[in-house]
Amino acid sequence: MRIISKENQINEEIRDKELRVIDSDGTQLGIMSLDDAMNLAIEKKLDLVNIAPTAKPPVCKILDYGKYRYELQKKEKEAKKKQKITQVKEIRLSTFIEEHDLTVKANNAIKFLKEGDKVKVSLRFKGREKDYASKGQAVMAKFVEVISENGVIEKKPEFEGRSLIMILAPKSTDK
Repeated sequence: MRIISKENQINEEIRDKELRVIDSDGTQLGIMSLDDAMNLAIEKKLDLVNIAPTAKPPVCKILDYGKYRYELQKKEKEAKKKQKITQVKEIRLSTFIEEHDLTVKANNAIKFLKEGDKVKVSLRFKGREKDYASKGQAVMAKFVEVISENGVIEKKPEFEGRSLIMILAPKSTDK
């Protein structure tokens, strides 16, 4: 009946003299000695688990430890399943992009933002296009204007080498 545990002290691992004991059905049995609590657990063919070691006196529950661990793992797995992992999608623009091409790329960005992903918008300057940095800034501003209903700027447009980079995040819907 001895199970080695990393999280909770169980059975013989418990060293406290007095414990507040809770039965397997949730009823409080009161404060009793470690020996009495162990005898009660053995009598019911269950484990004595220290669920609140920092309390005064520590709180122990009589339960089936294997089943308890299984339930905890099941809850963790369920919580993990519900988490949304945010991805960063990239959209590339050019300095002299046409109006229609910009709206197509903006629509793709809106789709990504609605799915809850972040969007990295990059505008690469080739050759002498770097001289037209103001034109690149204007393209970025126009792009933000088109997607403004669905996203917000998380990182303003900045130069990284020969590229102008901006990061957009989905607009929060909790109002």
